[in-house]
Amino acid sequence: MPRIGDQAPDFEANTTVGPLRFSEFIKDSWTILFSHPADFTPVCTTELTGFAQNKKWFADHGTRLIGLSIDSIHSHVAWVQNVREKTGVYMDFPIIADIDMKVSKLYGMLHENTSNTAAVRAVFFIDPKGLIRLIMYYPLNVGRSMDEIMRVLEAMQTADAKGCAMPLNWKKGDKVIVSPPKTLKDLDARLAEKGLEFVDFYLAKKSL
Repeated sequence: MPRIGDQAPDFEANTTVGPLRFSEFIKDSWTILFSHPADFTPVCTTELTGFAQNKKWFADHGTRLIGLSIDSIHSHVAWVQNVREKTGVYMDFPIIADIDMKVSKLYGMLHENTSNTAAVRAVFFIDPKGLIRLIMYYPLNVGRSMDEIMRVLEAMQTADAKGCAMPLNWKKGDKVIVSPPKTLKDLDARLAEKGLEFVDFYLAKKSL
């Protein structure tokens, strides 16, 4: 089962936009890979339409979307069309047809105490270097939080770009945490630095 910091396992798969190699799809881009238990199910429909409705936001944040379930390509295509007809939302990002469960097993999406034939609601955040940076798991009967998915993606991207860390409930525009000093010289420099909000010498915040 992949863990945070691991290279995202590569695979080839058939999807709703045609065959793809995952390593090529994610190359030089942030990517969110998410699984759902089955097509034509209510919670899954709300979730994938949520991704589709926010696809411009993800594109603006340099992030590709790709879904997965253990269903055939014919089921995926029919479901995408059904959702478009009923809601007007077009889920035009690739959805992997993982009917042989190869990818689900590779990414640890099958949790035996829940089901042997349905992937749990997993979300993998993969950075432009192909490293897994964050993993979320949800039970089959609880939908994901789109707000949290967007929040943590933006937090990781900001932390990478600015060399900082994020406090509890950080959102864009909030102050960030600066790295704690590692030497006495760093400590003196930290105490003399202007524009910091100090809780103590090891916990200081600043505005970006």
